[in-house]
Amino acid sequence: MPAPVTRALQKLGQDLALARRRRRLTQKSMAERIQTSVATLRRMEKGDARIPFGLIAQAFFVLGELGRIDSLLDTANDEIGLSLMNQQLPQRVRTKGGKSPAGAM
Repeated sequence: MPAPVTRALQKLGQDLALARRRRRLTQKSMAERIQTSVATLRRMEKGDARIPFGLIAQAFFVLGELGRIDSLLDTANDEIGLSLMNQQLPQRVRTKGGKSPAGAM
């Protein structure tokens, strides 16, 4: 796994642990709420890449932060994707038969 991915997962795990502690939730209580074992929660908080995304989403839900998942990859602001789409746009738009498009002057 690339090092930047590993670091991002470790930071996410640390942030989840910090958010849990700030809410005064024990690992046992959090694990029960997300329907997993304490051992799996500990692995999540360490950034283990084998943790299912659905379990991470449940943790966000329990912490009251599920809305943040909606904005993880906001396609309206996806600069790379929009740039690639713009590169594929035609240079000119022509109608068949050489007629002007409707409404054009």
